[in-house]
Amino acid sequence: MPLTPLVYWAQRHEEIYLRVELTDAQNIDVHVHENVLHFRAQGHGAKGQNEYQFSLEFLSPVKSEVSHRSTQRQVNVTVRKGQRGWWERLTVQERKPVFLAPDFDRWLDESDAEMEIREKEEKRNRLKASRDKETGFLSLKTGFLFIYNLVQFLGFSWIFVNMTVRLFIFGQDSLYDTFHTIADMMFFCQILAAVEVLNAAFGIVRTGVIPTLIQVVGRNFILFIIFGSLEEMHHKPVVFFVFYLWSAIEIFRYPFYMLGCFNTEWKTLTWLRYTIWMPLYPLGVLAEAVAVIQSIPIFDETKLLSIPLPKSIGTSVSFSYFLHIYLVLMFLGLFTNFRHLYKQRSKRFRTKKRKAN
Repeated sequence: MPLTPLVYWAQRHEEIYLRVELTDAQNIDVHVHENVLHFRAQGHGAKGQNEYQFSLEFLSPVKSEVSHRSTQRQVNVTVRKGQRGWWERLTVQERKPVFLAPDFDRWLDESDAEMEIREKEEKRNRLKASRDKETGFLSLKTGFLFIYNLVQFLGFSWIFVNMTVRLFIFGQDSLYDTFHTIADMMFFCQILAAVEVLNAAFGIVRTGVIPTLIQVVGRNFILFIIFGSLEEMHHKPVVFFVFYLWSAIEIFRYPFYMLGCFNTEWKTLTWLRYTIWMPLYPLGVLAEAVAVIQSIPIFDETKLLSIPLPKSIGTSVSFSYFLHIYLVLMFLGLFTNFRHLYKQRSKRFRTKKRKAN
């Protein structure tokens, strides 16, 4: 007589679960033929290390595909029912085989199984709703970032192209009327750039808040305080160099971010975005410093933005004192941002080299 292992069973509406008590099972052969499950394997069972086998003719039709998984202590077999439903017993024979017993670890009655199905369905629905919500948020965020970067790219492109064309047509004369022809668009772009600080602060984009804040506040200080508040600065050539250097950096940065919204990359643009700033950013800070230095005597003369002191002292603190401090802070900011941008560049190209290897 062949040796028979202990077999425990349980069911759900669509599946039959069998647990075969066979330790370190090897050479497992399990299949369904004409609605009969045939099992054969070698392992350590109730009668020691031997070959064990059994057959079960199911009460109702089952599918021929059988899955099994062997662990160190047992063999788990899963059989799918031909039709969804609940069986009153496992086998055609009313009298169950002596080696077969209920698997109380997995046993559920019909109502409990239906409840389990409902719980799984509710869990799937919650996960789906969560994924849909997340997908919707990502789509909204992607659309917002793309439109923002597109608007900034168009704005700075207009500035760069306009200044370049005017330089070729009017030559040196174009250096003296830059503020009157370009300032409105530059005001718009730099005010809009405040959004970048909010994006970093609220985690919409993964970048440092401090470097972004330094750049946005620094540029707006030059634009609104140094250029905007002093009419004497409007005709100085330094305005041309500041605006031209700013726009030359941004016409590469914003299209790079636009492609990044869709996980797309153009290698040439990536290289330019992470390289062009190395000469242009220090030159831009140098041009800003020149603008601040040229504005100092004007603030002293006009006493614009000076801080009045009590009459007993009889004088005021000139805004130029703050500008001297600002010059020091400007170069400290240059060092901070340069180090941040260089780390970004090193990380970017180091990652690409690793992927290439």
